[in-house]
Amino acid sequence: MNIAALVVIATLSLLLTVLWRLWRRSIRADYIRAYTFPPALYAKLQKRRPELSLKDCQLVGRGLRQFFLAYLQGGCRYVSMPSQVVDDLWHELILYTRHYDAFCKKAFGGFLHHTPAVVLSKNRQNNTGLRRVWWLTCREENIDPRKPSRLPLLFAIDKKLNIEDGFIYMPDCRGIRRSNDSSTRIPYCGGDFSSSDFDGGTEGFGDWSDGGNADGDGGDGGCGGGCGGD
Repeated sequence: MNIAALVVIATLSLLLTVLWRLWRRSIRADYIRAYTFPPALYAKLQKRRPELSLKDCQLVGRGLRQFFLAYLQGGCRYVSMPSQVVDDLWHELILYTRHYDAFCKKAFGGFLHHTPAVVLSKNRQNNTGLRRVWWLTCREENIDPRKPSRLPLLFAIDKKLNIEDGFIYMPDCRGIRRSNDSSTRIPYCGGDFSSSDFDGGTEGFGDWSDGGNADGDGGDGGCGGGCGGD
């Protein structure tokens, strides 16, 4: 067999592998979107957050799906949770041990451990996870992640639902910061995710879904580097 034939075979094999992975990821994304949460899950959330209506809880459920999709589309690399109320729902879902384990296997090919809700800080790993989630949720909602005119649901939901201990984001805080009004609670800013001011880098920002292993066929069970933990 000549070299040209070997090159063609190798190229076709690579193309088929890429197409198979894209197909597999698409199947998993559809599964996440259509997944039925355990029947009493929202009631559990309402015990934690009695101010939430059923409609509010369903919106939180959409936020959690968005987080799971970001993890999948990011190649199952490390992610951080940006919302307090969505984090509450994630906690409650994890307590349904069998449901959650089965969900992770079908959605990711491996177990996704819990990571606490955080904001940008000096913690480089958490910052990388937040930037990754920001980039991918903006991409999903057709938002420019560098100059956002609005927020993805996952970053907007705490403010939208008036969560007392929630993380309040704005697309751009420059006007508030320039006003230097000490009586105003300074929110967290979408524009900060492209900045290196917090930790000297922008790891995670600009990640594309081509990298990583979201197919569950690796030695790590398909979780790649994304399985964080408490």
